[in-house]
Amino acid sequence: MLKTGGAEYLGSVFTTMAGDAPPAMVISGLMLLMAVFTNIISNNATAVIGTPIAISIASQMGQPPEPFVLAVLFGANMSYATPMAYKTNLLVMNAGEYTFADFVKVGVPLVLIMWVLLSFLLPMLYF
Repeated sequence: MLKTGGAEYLGSVFTTMAGDAPPAMVISGLMLLMAVFTNIISNNATAVIGTPIAISIASQMGQPPEPFVLAVLFGANMSYATPMAYKTNLLVMNAGEYTFADFVKVGVPLVLIMWVLLSFLLPMLYF
């Protein structure tokens, strides 16, 4: 992502879409995007993909990269909404005889609670 310029490009697309939004809103949006990604692909892949993009967004906005990277890391670990998001989810699904809908029913509200809470805490600590 760094060698090809993909991180810079995706960072500029994200900042263009954010417009004149304050950094706190950009961090919140980035975290939500990573939370969606981590429920489709693994949390490791989400963090590897999202970290260079977060650093690019921070540099383009003239902000410190730490809160943006933390938003990626927190978002990448919100793998509660689907059973395939994390290996343990699959083990629990099989052993507990849960369905995909059970994960969605409980996981989506949990992701939203974590997202809202961290969307307030990260900007409070860094801005």
